[in-house]
Amino acid sequence: MPLFGSTFSPKKIPPRKSASLSSLHTLDRSTREVELGLEYGPPVMNLGGQSWKFEDGQWISESGGNASGREVQRLKKKNVQLEEENNLLKLKIEILLDMLTETTVEYHLIEKEVEDIKTQHRRKK
Repeated sequence: MPLFGSTFSPKKIPPRKSASLSSLHTLDRSTREVELGLEYGPPVMNLGGQSWKFEDGQWISESGGNASGREVQRLKKKNVQLEEENNLLKLKIEILLDMLTETTVEYHLIEKEVEDIKTQHRRKK
């Protein structure tokens, strides 16, 4: 026997209403465009006074601004080439510094040997 009266029985839930009362979702794309005047084109945005359009997975400048897509690709390729050349030059500098260090050490060793020979020659006299 329950302490506070009758047993728990929840109320029946009313059925849900349709998510959309509009019938537009049943129309095909061309009919929707005619009815609503919607034209779906590629996304367009303006940044810094330049208009950009998203086509084929890339943002392309529309307004003929500072650089076209081809110009950007050319500059990227040139940048990669210059980075490779820079790395090669850094390697050459490293090798030249190693060679200079080795030559300097050899020079100091020969100079020390000459001083030692001079010192021995003076002692013999």
